[in-house]
This record gives sequence, structure tokens and C-alpha cells, in this order.
Amino acid sequence: MTSAESGHTRIIESVRAVPAVSGFFFDDQRAIKAGAEQDGFAYRGDPVTPGFDRVRQAGEAVSVLLELSDGTVARGDCAAVQYSGAGGRDSLFRAPEFAPVIEEIVSDSLVGRAAGQFRDNADILEGLTTDGERLHTAIRYGVSQALLDAAAIARHGTKTDVLADTYGTVPASDPVPVFGQSGDNRRKNAEKMLLKGVPVLPHGLFNSVEKVGSDGERLVEYLAWLSNRAVELGPEGYDPRFHVDVYGILGELFVPPYDRAEIADYFADLREAAAPFPLQVEGPMDVGGREEQIYAMAELRDGLADAGVNVDIVADEWCNTFEDVRAFVDAGAADVVQIKTPDLGGIGRSAEAVLYCDGTDTRAYLGGTCNETVTSARACAHVALATDAAQTLAKPGMGFDEGYMVMENEMRRAISRRKARTKQIGTKETPNETRR
Repeated sequence: MTSAESGHTRIIESVRAVPAVSGFFFDDQRAIKAGAEQDGFAYRGDPVTPGFDRVRQAGEAVSVLLELSDGTVARGDCAAVQYSGAGGRDSLFRAPEFAPVIEEIVSDSLVGRAAGQFRDNADILEGLTTDGERLHTAIRYGVSQALLDAAAIARHGTKTDVLADTYGTVPASDPVPVFGQSGDNRRKNAEKMLLKGVPVLPHGLFNSVEKVGSDGERLVEYLAWLSNRAVELGPEGYDPRFHVDVYGILGELFVPPYDRAEIADYFADLREAAAPFPLQVEGPMDVGGREEQIYAMAELRDGLADAGVNVDIVADEWCNTFEDVRAFVDAGAADVVQIKTPDLGGIGRSAEAVLYCDGTDTRAYLGGTCNETVTSARACAHVALATDAAQTLAKPGMGFDEGYMVMENEMRRAISRRKARTKQIGTKETPNETRR
């Protein structure tokens, strides 16, 4: 009997949805970019994006519990990104509004199905609709995590095993590099990352002109500081990759076309400040639509290549769904694409998006959001391993330490279990060729 068949005797007997809290907050990105004034941890001013009651409000989630016929319970958490409703994403996720959808529409479709059939169950979930529209991405995200957990329980294996069987991969034999995010405490948290030898850092949350500098000077200064501190604080042989997210702000400082010498010169300044460490810049501009964003990103990438400026650019805005990821990769519009896990819906779609980057010159960053939960983050750790992504995000939360611990430890446990099982059955696995 194969691993895919062994779990078919366990049946999904019930589906419950429990409103829960997430690891951070929902922020109205449009209001913040328009100048909402920070007031301590909150923001003053009125929200702009539909669904928001205030510019910053508490994050919400829904825990999904699948009870199986042997009494075990599989779990997944529905969560949405911090900047919900922005850049083409689904609307704000309200737990009380969407929990009944799970207990009615989703439950009716999954109860009675075999727990071990992850892909079939996930495909059914992806096809469900309400009022003629697909289910909110957060619902598909959380329920699919529970389906993945159920399949792992049914097959007596790890979630990495289920995904590897489903997509025909050989998982990474070492933890995928974790990308730490600092939040606004970008210096102290970066120092924490350096002391712990985090492979990719620090995100930085440069989401306003004030933080980047009216001429971009503050970002240059920060990278120079970070490079110096990496040498001073990092462990012996430490060779991190710097990754900063600028939330489209550079597009407000530098007008198109983006292949102009002025812009290449600025990126050369960033490169020099970060030296000797490699640098990637996420979301350099946000031009308001997918096709327009692809054009602008490709233009910038070509301009940097022509000028010999070795800075990688990362797609984020308007790169939300699997179809979006495919469009950016096909156009060669980025060196790295962020696969923002809650925005793709079912967690299997994130795995497919990572694998779509194979054989291209675009690397896959399995991201997500600080506004997830420990449950959803742990599920993503298995996606990262099963697909051998280039990097994966430390999540949830913005405190750094907790999210790094969650992701790193989950991957180490899964690798240990796989190695122990391989030793028991007397077989040897061949590690994936590196894609990093």
C-alpha cells in the first residue's frame, strides 16, 4: 500500500470554524502612503480602503478544526495579509463574517471525504463559491492547511512528505534560509538577527517617504550602518543577504522611465552602502496595476543590468495570485518573486508557484505576512522544505525572535523526522540541486 493510499480509511467527520486573533494588525496601506500620521503604535486620520474602520486595527483569523473518524483533529488557520485590500488583494478579512461560510459551504463539501486525499480535497476547496464568487483567499488558505495536516496525520508522516508526494519533489535536506523582518524597530531587531546569524535580513518596513528620505538618503545610510554592524556582530564566516522592502516609495521619489541613469545611480549607491553583502530591494514602485507593474519592474531591471548595478529586485505589489506570479516570471520582470502565501488561496497553490520558478532566472521567495498565526507559519515551513524555495519569511509577528524560532524549528524537526525514517527503511535520498 502506498503512502497516498494508506490514509484513505480516515474520514473527515466534522468541520468547525473558531474566530481567533492573528499575529499582528491590519493596516490601511493607501491611507498610510497618503500621509496618515503615526500616533504611537496607532495612526491618526480616516481609513481609505473599503472595509477598514480605522487606519490600523487588530488582525483577525479563523481556526479551522477538522475532526477525523479516529478522533484526531487536524488544524489550519485562515489569515490575511497586513495590507489587505491593497495592490489587487482580497478585501479585509473579518472572522465573524467568514466563519459561518466555513461551517456551512466548506463543511458540506468536505465531510465524509477521505482525509489522506490532500490534492483532491484541496481541488474541491478551490472550486467552491459563494454568491457566484470564489471563497475569500484567507478561507482557502486556512482550510487547505487543515487538509494538509489531516493528510499528514492519516499517512503517519510530515506535511513535507505529503507535499513532496503530491508534487513529485525531493525536499531540501537543510533548512531553507529564513528572512527576518524587523518592523519599525529596524536597528535593534536587525542587531538581533545579526547576533543569531539570520541568513536574509532585515526587511526594514520602509513604507513612507519619511523613512526612506526625501532623496532616498535614509535608506542608503541604513544599509551602510547594517553592513558595518554585520561585520561587527555576525558570527564567524557570516555571509548574509540584505533584503529591504520599500513599498513602492522609490516610485514616488523617481519618476519613470525607470531605466534612467539617475535611478541606476541611486541603486548603485544602495549597492555600495550594502557592500560586501548582496542586496535585493522589494517593491521599488507601485504603479497601480499588474501589467503596468510588470512593465515598470522589467524596465528597472533592464536599466540596472545595462548599468552593471548588481542589485536584485523583488516583486510584491500586484504579484498576488498564482496567475500573477506566472506573469511576472514569464516577463522576466523580477530577480525574485514573493509568493505571498495568504494571497494565493490554497496552500498547495503556493507550492505550485515556487515550483513554477524552476528552470527560470527568477528565484522564489516563499513569503506571507506578519499577520498570520503560528499554525499557518508552521504549515508554510513545510511548503518551503518540500519545494526548496530560495528563502522563506520569519512569521508571524513583528518581534522577529518568535517568527524566526517558529519557522527555523519547524523545518529542523521535519528534516530530523525524514532522516530518521530514511535510516529506518534503509534508503538514501539524493538532495535537491540548489536553487539558491
